[in-house]
Amino acid sequence: MNDLAATAAPGRTPCAPTLRAALRRAAPALAAYAAVRLLGVTVLAVWSAANGKNWHTLLTARWDSLWYTRVAEQGYGYSVQLPNGDVHSNLAFFPLLPWLERGLSAISPLSAADAGMVVAWLASLGAAWALYATGERLHGPRAGMALVALWAVLPVGIVQSMAYSESLFTALAAWGVYCVLTGRWVWAGVLASLAGLTRPVGVAVVAAVWVTAAVTVRDERAGGANLRAILRGRHRGMLPGVLLAPLGWLGYFVWVGARQGSPTGYLDVQGSWGNGFDGGIAFGTFIWHQLSGPAFAAGLGLLVGVALVIWLYARGVRQGQPLPLLVYGGTVLLLALTAKGYFGSKPRLMLPAYPLLLPLAAGLSHWPRTRAWLVIALIATGSAAYGAFWLNGSGPP
Repeated sequence: MNDLAATAAPGRTPCAPTLRAALRRAAPALAAYAAVRLLGVTVLAVWSAANGKNWHTLLTARWDSLWYTRVAEQGYGYSVQLPNGDVHSNLAFFPLLPWLERGLSAISPLSAADAGMVVAWLASLGAAWALYATGERLHGPRAGMALVALWAVLPVGIVQSMAYSESLFTALAAWGVYCVLTGRWVWAGVLASLAGLTRPVGVAVVAAVWVTAAVTVRDERAGGANLRAILRGRHRGMLPGVLLAPLGWLGYFVWVGARQGSPTGYLDVQGSWGNGFDGGIAFGTFIWHQLSGPAFAAGLGLLVGVALVIWLYARGVRQGQPLPLLVYGGTVLLLALTAKGYFGSKPRLMLPAYPLLLPLAAGLSHWPRTRAWLVIALIATGSAAYGAFWLNGSGPP
């Protein structure tokens, strides 16, 4: 077994030499990831300078990053009332990133905004490592490298370098799911809880832990084992992991509800932002309006994009992708496609759905190296240009 679990018993932390060996294996993938992100930031800097804008401001002090910084500096309680009467409250933003921004700025010369960017950059490397470990475990080292590269060159990959919570969430989620894959149930529960303090979609990591645990118990019992033997045997950390997993997400949901004086307090806050879940009705209506109006090409592009991500998920199912990845990736995809709100955010919302890239990574790993890297380099260039154009325009809300 060529992964972190090679010398570690289930539920235990791997020894330092194993971690060092794993990091050495992942180092080329991390270097490639850093190169792609450096290209993206460099193109952004040049493009921004040509437009009279500041690349640093675009990465740290626009859109959601301003809300995270305000939470870090002033805490919760800030809101803005729009002309139509809607109230945008900073309670919509989960607390882990602002906590880290506040902590890092308190012990360093960094502002909260700059601390957020540092956290995002470091977390994106942590996410890349987790993706490499996942791809390596399932399909070999070249697939691990391909998975990291594909995630780095996504059209909205520039968000990975912003003071947003996507990189932090993906790192926690990817390592949490990896811990489920390798039987580290307690670590999986801790990481799921932290992911649940980072973004609402943290419930996807909880689902991966819970569903995998339930199926594991079912299969073990079908083989003749009793429940006590299962939970005290090689799955002895399963019950604590299952109990820990929802604490972050549920804790923040309950806290906001208590603060708002309503069990649905967080949903009400999101509703005031125009967000929520309607089963995809609003998104489907939006696509239909595009297809039936002058923006037919844009609507067709959206339809093709939705079909592509659904096809990638189905491909993963057909290829026998492990259950934790299917549950996690499927939940992220489902929540993204069935949410209402600003539809330009959907590509960003699907950024953490890295399991969708596994079929492509597995296929790419069989290509000749020169051809594979040429394709990645071309896509990376296009992604960097698109990211610079995007942030200098409407940007990611």
